Amino acid sequence: MISQIPLTTDPNQTFSVTIPGDTKSLELTFTLSYNTMSGYWVLGIYDSSENALVLGIPLLPDIDLLEQYKYMGLGTAVLLNIGDQSIAAPDDENLSSNFALMWEYEV
Repeated sequence: MISQIPLTTDPNQTFSVTIPGDTKSLELTFTLSYNTMSGYWVLGIYDSSENALVLGIPLLPDIDLLEQYKYMGLGTAVLLNIGDQSIAAPDDENLSSNFALMWEYEV
């Protein structure tokens, strides 16, 4: 099952999401921070008990952000450009309007 994770351009955000799966759901808390000096977003993922699972993932479009973490059973997460295709990566103004974080969880 594929879900869209809600994003905003708030430079430091924390929010919880329940990602539905085929037989069970995954409850996660996300942190998103915008690094103004480097010009990119960083994602952190925590479990429902607020234990850090993965920290410091750069939000890069069109790749599986969780590829190296497959052993954790978190699924697949891809940042897709859903707007102006001339924009290569999200910045502090277009994350929520031009990009969508899609998550597939198959458990």
